[in-house]
Amino acid sequence: MKYKTATDWANADQKRIVLFGMSGLGKTYVSNMLRASGDWFHYSVDYRIGTRYMGEYIADSFKRQAMQVPYLRELLLSDSIYIASNITFDNLAPLSTYLGKPGDPAKGGLSIEDYKKRQAQHRGAEIAAMLDTDHFIDRAAEIYGYDHFICDTSGSICEVVDPSDPNDPVLSALSKQALLVWIKGSEDHTAELIRRFDRAPKPMYYRPDFLAAKWDEYLDMQGQTPDQVDPDAFVRWTYAQALAHRQPLYAGMAQWGVTVSADQIGAVKTPDDFNQLIEQTLEAAQK
Repeated sequence: MKYKTATDWANADQKRIVLFGMSGLGKTYVSNMLRASGDWFHYSVDYRIGTRYMGEYIADSFKRQAMQVPYLRELLLSDSIYIASNITFDNLAPLSTYLGKPGDPAKGGLSIEDYKKRQAQHRGAEIAAMLDTDHFIDRAAEIYGYDHFICDTSGSICEVVDPSDPNDPVLSALSKQALLVWIKGSEDHTAELIRRFDRAPKPMYYRPDFLAAKWDEYLDMQGQTPDQVDPDAFVRWTYAQALAHRQPLYAGMAQWGVTVSADQIGAVKTPDDFNQLIEQTLEAAQK
């Protein structure tokens, strides 16, 4: 690990953290709080994915829609309008909308072929964005003068790494650059995330083998063809299973770093609170 003891962390002039865990448990909350203090650089992996690596895919999808409208088509072909994604740290909707959901096109669904293609694009983008962490650590220090750095990962990081492989390229690189911290949720947190997702189902990334198995299972269970599937119904049905699938992957990743609870993260209000939590966690890990 980058910092092996509480003393290592307390005495470090440059504190570097990679937060990972299920979306909705506090990664971005803590990252925003630390950034607002003025002493920490916040690297959002989802933002990097949606701008550097998938920005062109996203913008092209907007243009395809615009080309179907005669009024916009003429303006677009004459370079009279400019279409781009307005993605921000706090609004990642362009990325999730592009990723989409499979199913009935009349309900906004993608064909399973297009869906798998976009999933593969996201996988490549996420791996590349994670491997950019070292570049942004250097950039934050050299250009902006930040000593402290926090990497706010995507909830799907566990889907693109192999925690059991000691030579996993992403985890090997990250563990040399920063302290990996798993924000672990309780069963109550998981139940709340499921309730929240049920109210507003959102696109997400799945491992190819997991997606293939769940897609076939859902079609068989519902007796439907791919273009009959309600996109929201499929992702709702899949969500709780995806969380259960990810839990042991997160736990494996935690062996590369340390673990804090979502409740502990929720109690963090200041950078000092966060530093103390990390010190206490490292101290407890040594006992």
